[in-house]
Amino acid sequence: MDSDPGIHTFPQLLAELKTRREDEEHGAVSVTNDGEWCISVSLSGTVTFENLEAGEPRHMKQVSEDKVLALWRLLAEGDVATIEQETWLPGYG
Repeated sequence: MDSDPGIHTFPQLLAELKTRREDEEHGAVSVTNDGEWCISVSLSGTVTFENLEAGEPRHMKQVSEDKVLALWRLLAEGDVATIEQETWLPGYG
């Protein structure tokens, strides 16, 4: 819950997910930008992309760690247009 962690901390954030169990309340980690766009990744490997104010979540399954880090970097840079070009499926998955 750091308000401005910097992209250098993203690998550590993703590594945190590996220490969690399926039955834990917080079985996901996420990055949210100033525009309320959020990309979260769950223990199951599902990545969700949504605007927390506008809704309409989208998801992808079995996303590699490198891809998650790349998506988070794009989000931190504010490049939502590039993120939206990914092969998202509707809903939370």
